[in-house]
Amino acid sequence: MTYSEAIKTGFNTINRLWQLIAVQAGLMVINCIGFFVIVGIPLGIAFVIFGLDLTGITQAKDFFSMFTSPSDFISKYLWLVLMVVISIVFYILIVTTLGLFVFSGSAGMIGQGIFVPSAFFSMKRFFSEGRQLFFPIMWFSGLMGLLFIVVAFMLGLLGGGIAAVVSAAKGHDSTLALFLGIFFWLLLSLAAVSLILAILAVTVYGIAILFFRREGSVKTLRASCLFLWNRQDAFWLYILLLLGYVTGSFVMMLISYPFYLVPILGPIISFPLQLISYIGQGYLGLIVLAVVFVYYHELEIRKDMLVQAVAGQEAAATAEGSRSPEDTSVVQEPAQEAPRPAPDEKPEG
Repeated sequence: MTYSEAIKTGFNTINRLWQLIAVQAGLMVINCIGFFVIVGIPLGIAFVIFGLDLTGITQAKDFFSMFTSPSDFISKYLWLVLMVVISIVFYILIVTTLGLFVFSGSAGMIGQGIFVPSAFFSMKRFFSEGRQLFFPIMWFSGLMGLLFIVVAFMLGLLGGGIAAVVSAAKGHDSTLALFLGIFFWLLLSLAAVSLILAILAVTVYGIAILFFRREGSVKTLRASCLFLWNRQDAFWLYILLLLGYVTGSFVMMLISYPFYLVPILGPIISFPLQLISYIGQGYLGLIVLAVVFVYYHELEIRKDMLVQAVAGQEAAATAEGSRSPEDTSVVQEPAQEAPRPAPDEKPEG
């Protein structure tokens, strides 16, 4: 399958399942309302109950000047700080859970749409796929997050080693130190970008493997790495899709940003544009996921199905031929008669 065919099929799949975009827009609205209910209302209640006096903060020349002595601020507004922290943590937990469930349902619907090209969106099927894929995607995402932290830690160690080498070189030759600094930092930057892109590609193709193979997180990680190693064209396809996603998102943000500069009416005008930009970014994200699903399905799943179908046909043909009396491909020995029992002897068994 070519890149253009995979991208075209991905667009057709998402256009047929356009309700997924509406679900993502609804999730955004729920997140906004949830922030107001979970964080905003408790904060307002705290102002009323505890009688907090924040006039000093409003009269400050710089809002961040209140953090110059955080111990005084926390001791003065301890209950407010605790309530805000608990509310924010609870809000993040709720938003993350809802987002992961919606993503799981969307991935399941996209996979079903690829399996059955005539399938359409169904809320019942969406919730079913979300329940089935929620925990597998959660564990796999946690594993990839842990891998990302390990890679970031290793890159930090390499950065520290490079800084030490450059610092030691400065004591001998400043020109050599400048050359080593530029060379090693460019090398480290290239390694960091390559590793981050590789982790992202492994994650996205791993989600496709989770849906089609239904394996564990570790097996999915191994299968995704092996697939990208054997089919490097799949990695470059993801890089192309990621570049398109970043470019499209940047253009959408660039269109809505100038309206922020308009006084008074700017925020009012920019809000619907910001909403449209968010919907467009969600649409592009679904396109990326659908194209990855299509490409993996064509390269791996359909190939396995064809191999199994051919093997089944060959097995059926072999079984039918072995039962046919005209089959003379194998020379058969003459059958020997079983020994008959003696007249006074009973047959065994």
